[in-house]
Amino acid sequence: MWTKFMAACLLLAAGAAQAQRITPPLLPPMLPMPPMPPLIVVQGAEQPVRLQSLKVDAALGGGMAQTTLRMVFFNPDHRPLEGRLQFPLLPGQQISGFSLDLEGKMRAAVPVEKARGRQILEAIERTRADPALLEQTQGNNFQLRIFPIPAQGTRTVELTYTEALNREGSNWAYRLPLACGELADGIALRVTVAGAAAPLASGSIGDIVFARSGDGYAAQLVRANYAASGTLKLLVPASAEPQTYVQQFGGETFFLAEIPLSDQRTPRALPKVVGLLWDSSGSGANRQREAELLELDRYFKALGNAEVRLTRLRDRAEATQRFRIVNGDWQSLRTALQDTIYDGASALADWQPQSDVNEYLLVSDGLLNYGGKKFPQLSPRQRLYALSSAVSADTSRLSALAERNGGKLVTVQTDRPGAAAEVLLTDGVQVRGISATGATEVLTDDGQQGMLRVTGKLVAPAAHVTLDLVRHGLASPLTLDVSAQAPAHPMAGRVWAGRKLHQLDADYELNRAAIRRLGAQFGMPTRETSLLVLERLEDYVRYDVPPPAELQAAFDALKSVRGAALTQRRGKQMERVVQLFEQKLAWWNGSSPKLPPKPLERETVAAGAWEPMLPAPAPVAVPAPAPAIAMPFAEAAPLQRAPSFGASAPAMRFVEASDAQRAAAGAGRDKSAGEIAVSLKRWDSNAQYIARMKAATTDQLYAIYLDERPSYLNSSAFYIDVADLLLERGKRELALRVLSNLAEMDLENRQILRILGYRLLQAGQPDLAVPIFEKVRELAEEEPQSFRDLGLAYAAVGRTQDAIDQLYEVVTRPWDGRFAEIELIALADMNALIAAPPRKVKLDTSRIDPRLLKNMPLDLRVVLTWDADDSDMDLWVTDPTGERCFYGNRMTPQGGRLSLDFTGGYGPEEFSLRRAMPGKYKVEANFFGAHRQVVAGATTLQLKLTSGFGRTGSRDQMVTVRLQGRGETVLVGEFEVK
Repeated sequence: MWTKFMAACLLLAAGAAQAQRITPPLLPPMLPMPPMPPLIVVQGAEQPVRLQSLKVDAALGGGMAQTTLRMVFFNPDHRPLEGRLQFPLLPGQQISGFSLDLEGKMRAAVPVEKARGRQILEAIERTRADPALLEQTQGNNFQLRIFPIPAQGTRTVELTYTEALNREGSNWAYRLPLACGELADGIALRVTVAGAAAPLASGSIGDIVFARSGDGYAAQLVRANYAASGTLKLLVPASAEPQTYVQQFGGETFFLAEIPLSDQRTPRALPKVVGLLWDSSGSGANRQREAELLELDRYFKALGNAEVRLTRLRDRAEATQRFRIVNGDWQSLRTALQDTIYDGASALADWQPQSDVNEYLLVSDGLLNYGGKKFPQLSPRQRLYALSSAVSADTSRLSALAERNGGKLVTVQTDRPGAAAEVLLTDGVQVRGISATGATEVLTDDGQQGMLRVTGKLVAPAAHVTLDLVRHGLASPLTLDVSAQAPAHPMAGRVWAGRKLHQLDADYELNRAAIRRLGAQFGMPTRETSLLVLERLEDYVRYDVPPPAELQAAFDALKSVRGAALTQRRGKQMERVVQLFEQKLAWWNGSSPKLPPKPLERETVAAGAWEPMLPAPAPVAVPAPAPAIAMPFAEAAPLQRAPSFGASAPAMRFVEASDAQRAAAGAGRDKSAGEIAVSLKRWDSNAQYIARMKAATTDQLYAIYLDERPSYLNSSAFYIDVADLLLERGKRELALRVLSNLAEMDLENRQILRILGYRLLQAGQPDLAVPIFEKVRELAEEEPQSFRDLGLAYAAVGRTQDAIDQLYEVVTRPWDGRFAEIELIALADMNALIAAPPRKVKLDTSRIDPRLLKNMPLDLRVVLTWDADDSDMDLWVTDPTGERCFYGNRMTPQGGRLSLDFTGGYGPEEFSLRRAMPGKYKVEANFFGAHRQVVAGATTLQLKLTSGFGRTGSRDQMVTVRLQGRGETVLVGEFEVK
């Protein structure tokens, strides 16, 4: 696993809000890595965080190993930072635990539901406590978040992982890469090996001497002020006889059997028509492509004469190309693959099988991150093989897809050339069935490298297991007797858990609860569970997180004291929302008094122990801003939305509302104001690449983008800017491809995914935006914006009932105080949808409180959202009289209303005006301040301007704005009411 830390450059990002693309070097996963210290230069950071010392403790037994890494990180900056460590694991490796230093001791993490763990972490960060969270992102990629790494101080992290060892001849092979660069406080290494024979050690760390210790061997090594490099390799003699182990865990008895098998394979019937699915997304550039071509060379030469149909997969599938392989000559296809441009997101399911193709090869990292389609199911007579060479890959997904379609996952390893081709061209031992007495939930691996692992649960003192094997095309049953008195092995249970997780991942959406239970039982991060460390006992109680064993007694005592204080928040939430809604309705009806201006005070609604932000200059004193940083997507491709909201209909149509309510709704309608013209300011970037691209011809633009891209891999702004230019030049397909790269950046970064979803809506692609916002909701159910954004995306594709349901979730759930009054904004969206012209299918509003069913049409509405958490952006609207509506002057004499100020991140802030006087209105956005322990770049703001909101014929325009820092103000646009 440590190899993967180095290959991912440790991404110890100091909480960077801008996404970071993982770009591991194209190096063999099993060969020594060059010296590469775990440093990350973070945008805006004074100096990079660095690894100061490393302690390694490895224990090998049988074909299994457990490795514990204790790492001390040093932050030389003058401010505390949130550390983010991103890394992939190899197939067969599992995180089994991690700990964080607290009050001079290491505190173990506990399992928690994934979405809830992230919610707890970010809530506690605002109170300046010390949480840490380890979570699985996509595939075998993981992220560890630590807060804080103190200014000019250290934090200690301990990670433990287990792995199934590979065979090299008659030995088990264990590798520990040590390419971690200069370690100021050095490295300490301890290795224990069970068995009667001493291991053979090699590597650049120096001489390691193993001495007899108990039933095995042990070695220790200490190096002070050490520049670590190379790889420690141990070869441990493996038994030629089957070995069986047991483990008592959680009241159950798990067994593990390691059965040596002949690794001889037999040739299989080869296809005449091959479908080659080539992952050409941005992350595809990180694969070991030359190694892949080497394996394909052997495969196609063995085919002799065949047809290959090449489909490149990225944000969308390209047209299929046909190639002929004649006497093993596939040079034209090879050239086409070598010329592939790797760009865009990974929509691996966006293709259709062809019935006359015998076999498909999917060459990919498996990181499906775009589009909402399901992966195609092949016919029973077709096979799918998945080839993976990437350091960072979703091997569980690839394996499940291949096995479901009659094939298997084939790992391409640069240190074993030809091995992948051999698997493609031959059949090995296959397990066709399993039966057992005295044991249950018996699982096996794929029996590669001459070793079959069988694992399960014992339900009797002894068990008899029969495996129905096929060898060389012939049935070959194998029997196995397992005793509860077999030697103990501390990893037997985890081997079973790993195989079970692999089985469940094949149908992830159907098995999410089972995956969650498995992760909680074994304390391991999965797609549904994370590992969490909290500093304070009261936080474990407050969030009802079972603590580590040493805190359990104190936890139980404190929980019993506080149990009586639990409140029924949801009931109180509804009454609070109704009261706020009635206050807004009074304003809409013209009976709400104007609030006095408060130019020197902030309304702070964020919860938690926040340090006060420095006040910005009084808005009335701000000079006229520069032209807006606005993107051309809005003008080039207006938002596609649900049917227009209707003012001309005689009454709103609520399925469950009474006739009186319908009449009241109709009586409150306004006629539309006069003609309203909206003028949005275009963005004029001063980035170096912009001038070059603007000077280029349309045909040169994409090539220049590819030339500039290596300098801006981690910049979301770069992809947005280029997409805008391409769209402006009429290159829509390429613009959407470039924009989709946002899905390839920092895995599961909800901020960057929100930006992508907004831009897809602007580009008229709500069908692509929906799965993006569904993913955001899955990642951040604790944030009301996740439900509102998804609801609006559903509305844009015509799924109005789903849209209403999502928007009402914003209303009914109790939220953190920093999201004050977002319910009113969601209610405005919801009621406008319900009030739209009659539909063929009636909407079900039976679960909605009837007191909240009231549409409030407006002449003008402006909604501001942004992508940075713990940040305060302000919406300013100036009317024709020169009066500015802002956080200190929320009600204007002519009836303008601004929602409560969001000081804790994301927004939205809403400006509403029922009746607009003639004249010009100016819309501005101001960066008031930020309060987060991260080093961030520009903040991206999204404004939606609507004329005739809640009426038939309403018009939306969306504009994206970027602000660099505190105090910056931009003019977004103007309306003119005639």
